[in-house]
Amino acid sequence: MRGLTRTRWVVGAAAVALAATACGGGGEEPSAPPAAGGDTSAPTEGAGGTFSFYIGEPEHLIPGNTNETSGGEVLDALYTGLISYDPETSQPVYDGLAVADGITSDDQKVWTIKLNEGWTFHNGEPVTAQSLVDAWNFTAFGPNANGNSYFFENVEGYADLQPKKEGAKPKAEEMSGLKVIDDTTLEVTLTAPFSQYPLTVGYTAFYPMAEECLADTKACEETPIGTGPFMMDGSWDHNQGINVVKYPDYAGEPAKADGVEFKIYADVNTAYNDLLGGGLDIMDSLPPEKVSDAKANFPDRFLERESSSFTYVGFPLYDERFQNADLRKAFSMAIDRETIIDTIFNGAFTPATSVVSPVVAGSRQDVCEYCVFDPEAAAELWESSGGLDTIELTYNADGSHAAWIEAVGNQLQQNLGVTPTFTPVPLFADYLGQLDAETVTGLFRLGWVMDYPSPQNYLEPLHSSGGSSNNTGYSNPEVDELITQGNQAASVEEGITFYNQAEDIILDEMPIIPMWFGLTQGGHSENVDNVVIDAFTQIGLSSISVVNP
Repeated sequence: MRGLTRTRWVVGAAAVALAATACGGGGEEPSAPPAAGGDTSAPTEGAGGTFSFYIGEPEHLIPGNTNETSGGEVLDALYTGLISYDPETSQPVYDGLAVADGITSDDQKVWTIKLNEGWTFHNGEPVTAQSLVDAWNFTAFGPNANGNSYFFENVEGYADLQPKKEGAKPKAEEMSGLKVIDDTTLEVTLTAPFSQYPLTVGYTAFYPMAEECLADTKACEETPIGTGPFMMDGSWDHNQGINVVKYPDYAGEPAKADGVEFKIYADVNTAYNDLLGGGLDIMDSLPPEKVSDAKANFPDRFLERESSSFTYVGFPLYDERFQNADLRKAFSMAIDRETIIDTIFNGAFTPATSVVSPVVAGSRQDVCEYCVFDPEAAAELWESSGGLDTIELTYNADGSHAAWIEAVGNQLQQNLGVTPTFTPVPLFADYLGQLDAETVTGLFRLGWVMDYPSPQNYLEPLHSSGGSSNNTGYSNPEVDELITQGNQAASVEEGITFYNQAEDIILDEMPIIPMWFGLTQGGHSENVDNVVIDAFTQIGLSSISVVNP
């Protein structure tokens, strides 16, 4: 259950809203968006003008295969999900602002999704329950190798869509747990009760796909056919830009601007210089070293919001040296998170005192006793647990982590007397491969961004036995059982009680060192207004107004 940045894993320490591909590409700046079906220079009724937005080169633009932020920003303009999330509370929103009218269940296992009428794809096709079934089966079908396939693992019949061995033909092409009742009603049967299911389906993986798109996914990758407030204006100009214009038949609240120019940059500092010079309207992720400068240059246009990103340092519990929980606690209490955040990141993060982000309903602050900097207590635990002579710290070198990892190593040496060594791995993909192969023998850094606003999304993948992103090897049957009880609870709210209990055990056993939660920091030009960042580090593009269209 791994993504790169938008879904789960965070590649860079500084640019938590960027994907691995966000530093690739570049070249000449894209030109202004051409007209689509006519002259778009004149504002339409109730809206007007265009604005530019910073992204890196997307990896994909197919919903089932897009799991990084740059592609996600584009698809969020082109699509409207089954549910929307309130930008302040992150809670699901229906009320005609999303494709679904409601998602209900009597037993948390069989769910009925009722769709609003009148939604269409940008080519005029109606959005129906069958549109969802076809898209989800396409995404889940193993040979299609979609990065978001795992989101359907809990649907009955998913296993039958996976080949038993490489090159083999799967048993089925459609999940048995999906049943079309009528054009606006879909029944989904899960393999087990899951109380948090309604929170998950706003994610990119659950977007419907047009028949035309499924018939030619290669063409759709270049010119997506969505359901959202904006539609493609031309095709994806790789490493240059992507232009979208207002969709005139949009079933939701119309976009305020006539169009958006997604400008693709190879370097975040180049983008920031363009923002300063007026060549770019919006950046949603500033280089940390430019934050102070941005606050001075954009006093009324500086953006800051708590994000769902979570950075931690993991222990390889498959190594017997790290079996003692007191040793792990000593490591945690020997780290001065505040000093690292202030001196290296210019205050771009907040120290983590839990493992669930504060933007998530059910999160709790200050529940991690051993996340508080206390070098004296750390030294006592270190001595009583036997300590270590040396410690290796491993990180991916393509994410600007060297400075803070070295700061952690220096603090461990100063406060515990352990000698640090540093092992940078050049590429994030190779780094993940080493973690999966359990060849990392020291402390390692990782980051996480929520896919949906539930404590379960921070607990089960990372800390359950055999969890899809459990790189520590942590396993506790009591934690597993509490997570299962949360999943099977009668409601989202009731599930939180069990997740909190599981978190308490995790924090007492410390398989990871919680480091910090993210702040999304950006800025915008005088050309735009009503720029709001949500907890997913996304900006609602349809709500943005152009000041002088």
